[in-house]
Amino acid sequence: MPGTVGRVLDRYLEQRLARATAADAVFAADVALRVADFTRGGGRRMRGQLLWWTMRACGREDGPVGTALAAAAALELLQTCALVQDDVMDRAATRRGRRALHLDVAAQYASGAGSRGAAELGSAAGVLAGDLALVWADDLAAAAQEDLPPHLRDQVRQVWSDLRTEMIAGQYADLHGQVTRSRTPGRALRTARLKSAMYSVERPVHLGAVLAGANPEQVRELRRAGRCAGIAFQLRDDLDGVFGDPARTGKPCGDDIRSGKPTYLLAVAHARAVARQDLVSADVLERCPGDADLDDGAMEEVRRALVRTGARAAVQSRIERLSARSAEHLERARPAGPGADRLADLLRAAAGLPPRGAHRTGATR
Repeated sequence: MPGTVGRVLDRYLEQRLARATAADAVFAADVALRVADFTRGGGRRMRGQLLWWTMRACGREDGPVGTALAAAAALELLQTCALVQDDVMDRAATRRGRRALHLDVAAQYASGAGSRGAAELGSAAGVLAGDLALVWADDLAAAAQEDLPPHLRDQVRQVWSDLRTEMIAGQYADLHGQVTRSRTPGRALRTARLKSAMYSVERPVHLGAVLAGANPEQVRELRRAGRCAGIAFQLRDDLDGVFGDPARTGKPCGDDIRSGKPTYLLAVAHARAVARQDLVSADVLERCPGDADLDDGAMEEVRRALVRTGARAAVQSRIERLSARSAEHLERARPAGPGADRLADLLRAAAGLPPRGAHRTGATR
């Protein structure tokens, strides 16, 4: 299925690149081509798979295949928008094991424009690249809905609209937490749900259920299954951001700490340190997050504090409980189609948990 979505993307991106070139060749080479290459070049196409296998799990082997594949491709472009602009806002150096898009543009112009001018151009190009990916995603999603019956088209439009708004609200909540140093566990979970769980898992599942014509109770339970798995997905990403292997995650380890991201992991650790009067851990957790120049030694202090307070184990335990709850909601939805087992495994994989009977692997974006 990912290969099929890839082919849909390839055809669509070639059309978009031709139009971008007709508009301006420099823009096409600097921005549009990078958006296309980024979209083609990484990730597991998890969101599209969730949409597709939810539709199949609900019994729609004869469902609107073309619409589903186009919507899955649109989700990939939406992910490009989110990641490229997130990297600009976080001043990230790499993504998916490569130089971040905005830094790639800056490097291209460093010799001619000077370091400051090139950096400013790169940041602006990153914002515009994200905007372009969003425009392309919306155009593709709109075209995908044209052949749907009016009542179904209205439902899909509403889910797509909500998905985009939630994604942007989550990004703002994340940035707001960094600046205000708001690190309560409740607020961190709310941000995790908005920034990642909704658009990465719950809404793709929701789209698949709507396209399948699932009944309202099925839709509710499937959404709950996706929500639990989606929050677990973000919590796994938080763990990987501190303890993960960059070769697997595709991003530097420790960037979340250096940028001061208000993760649930940090919030739990700080709350536990304060409650237990663990002054050493509390000092580390108040002093280090948000320090862009944090060295490897100080980063190791943070890791020790996260382990010492029990936060790492607590977050891992919560991931496993959320995954179990996701499975319970999926069971209540009673999906009877041929994709039910595949959907169950995808929801586990979103949380970084293995398919039943396999070994654990990490989730990647």
